[in-house]
Amino acid sequence: DFMEIQALQKQVDLWIQEHGVRYFNELTNMAILTEEVGEVARIIARRYGEQSEKESDKTKDLGEELADVLFVIQLGGSKSISNRLLILNALFENKITLKNLSDAEDTDLLKQALETDNEVVDIHHAGTAMRFLTSYLSLLKKEKILTGSERMKQRPIGILVDALRSMGISIDYLENQGFPPLKIHPSSFKTNKVQMQADTSSQYLTSLMLIGAKLPEGLELELIGTITSLPYLEMTLTMLNELGIEAKREGNLITILPKKECNSQNFTIESDWSSASYLYSLAALSENCRIEVSYLFEKSLQGDRRVADIYRENFGVETDFRKEKIVLTKIPNFTYPKKIELNLNDCPDVAQTIAVTAAALRIPTLLTGLHTLKIKETDRITALHNELKKCGVETLPTQDSLELISFTSPSSRPSIDTYNDHRMAMAFTPLALFYPIEIKNEQ
Repeated sequence: DFMEIQALQKQVDLWIQEHGVRYFNELTNMAILTEEVGEVARIIARRYGEQSEKESDKTKDLGEELADVLFVIQLGGSKSISNRLLILNALFENKITLKNLSDAEDTDLLKQALETDNEVVDIHHAGTAMRFLTSYLSLLKKEKILTGSERMKQRPIGILVDALRSMGISIDYLENQGFPPLKIHPSSFKTNKVQMQADTSSQYLTSLMLIGAKLPEGLELELIGTITSLPYLEMTLTMLNELGIEAKREGNLITILPKKECNSQNFTIESDWSSASYLYSLAALSENCRIEVSYLFEKSLQGDRRVADIYRENFGVETDFRKEKIVLTKIPNFTYPKKIELNLNDCPDVAQTIAVTAAALRIPTLLTGLHTLKIKETDRITALHNELKKCGVETLPTQDSLELISFTSPSSRPSIDTYNDHRMAMAFTPLALFYPIEIKNEQ
């Protein structure tokens, strides 16, 4: 209880004053420290040691100061940024030193594929790797077979293959037309100009943009129609510019100039906002919380940064942006909306998280702009419909939307199928704050 905690704190204080101060003073003077140990050492030495303490520091609570350092969730780097950088690094002879690389399986599979000399490249469930590698392998002038899991063989790739064929690349389908596996033959790009539908998956477009600077005359990519998933295209353009590659978008025309070499440089990868969305869901469903997450920035390359605004406006979760981290807290006496309507065209990867949060709080919700969810690791719209039903939620799914209509309590413990899709497992897990659930195949 509180009295016991106070007693323990007093014991810690006495030990530090009698024995520990000199060690903390020495730690602050060491040349090599982890960021966390160094900051703890400075706080303790300032409070109890010989270092001077500012008047403003004397009012700070020691426990809160230490918690700010020690209890920060370390998320892996953004998968979207990491995967783009892995392709670019391979194209430019690994001149980029990457910090905070994503630890996601998709990123690991892409890294392995880029390092192998095997003729057959198997990327299992990694959809991003399939799309990015299709263009990358087309540059190598080697015969390659690109394949994946049974689910991957059901995910279309024809739009990208058609674009590459129109530019002179020879690619065959080994099983079903328009789907992996692919056989990429040694061939050369005959033109730098290509047209693609603007409402197609941004990963098809990004796949070509990433190799654009390595084409003899660069790349001119004309987008036909209304652009969707614009934040992902802007992310790619910004990254290219940061690496010294001239790339720009004027209306529906993307132009990337050729570049033979890239200067050696360091790149710190921001943490993944879509991964952070599950922590936002936990915050929204908790009675009270304080969650700190590292390497997330207010000015972000990621479209999923929008999750901070969505959860503040609809679920009462406040985001405090600090140096290299965020702090999540609940807004006191928050009034929930009677209905939520969101177009997630620019951040579809957080749709599952938002749907489950709204379902738990029993807020009628209409999510639109979800057309790309049909071709993800699973048909995510259908998967959400099936699994929310187990939780007592009636939904209306379409090809590009999902509406949460009515809510009842589940009659038994829901057993959630994950469909080999990590976002299904992660999105439904916060429901455990409300009632027991089972996540199947959680690994």
